Amino acid sequence: MTTTTAISSPLRETNTSTKAPHPLHQIAENRTHKLLLKQWLKEEDLIARRIAIKETQLDSVRREITALNCAFFIFHSLSVVLLFSAAAHQPIAGAACRRSWIPCLCSLLCSMTIVWAIRYKADTESHLEKLLEREKEDGLLLGKCVEELKRKGLEFDLLKEVDALRRAKSLRVEAKGQVIGVAKRWSKRDFVLMFFFAASCGVLGLIRFVLCSRY
Repeated sequence: MTTTTAISSPLRETNTSTKAPHPLHQIAENRTHKLLLKQWLKEEDLIARRIAIKETQLDSVRREITALNCAFFIFHSLSVVLLFSAAAHQPIAGAACRRSWIPCLCSLLCSMTIVWAIRYKADTESHLEKLLEREKEDGLLLGKCVEELKRKGLEFDLLKEVDALRRAKSLRVEAKGQVIGVAKRWSKRDFVLMFFFAASCGVLGLIRFVLCSRY
C-alpha cells in the first residue's frame, strides 16, 4: 500500500506538470496570443524609437533657446558699446541725442524679434515635453501588458487587463491635470519673457542715457 502510494505520487506530479506548461510555451502554441505578443513587442520598439526622436528634438530646441538667450545679451552689449564709442567721437554736440530714436527703434525691433523667437521655441519645448510624456506613459502601459501576457499565458484576459491599465492611466492623467490647473497659474516661461521684456526696456533707457547724458 505504501509502495503504491509512493509510486503514484510522482506520477501525479508529472501529470500536473504536463498539464500546466510554462506561459511562454502556451503563448507559442496559441496562434492568437503569439501574434498579439509579436505585435506588442513591435509596437514597444516603435514607441522606444519615437521617445528617442522626441528626446533628440527636445535637446535641440533647448540648445536653440540657450543660443537665443546668449544672442540677446551679446547683441545689446555690443550695441551699447558701439553707441557709446560713436557718441564719444561725435563732432557735433547734441546730434547723437537728437538721432537717438534710430538706435532705440532698432534695439526695440531686434529685442521683440528675439523675444518672439524665444517664446515660439518655449512653446515648442512645452509641446514636445507633453508628447514625450505621453509616449512614455504609452510605453509603460504597453510594457505592463507584455509582462502580464508573458506571466499569465493563456489565462491573460485581453479586455480585462488592458481596460484596467487604461483606467489607471486616465485617473493619473486627470489627477495631474487638476494639480497643474490649480497650482500653476504662472509658468517659469512667463517669468522669463517678463524678464526679457524688462531688459529690453532697460536697454532703451541705457541707450538714451549714453547718447544724451553729456548734453
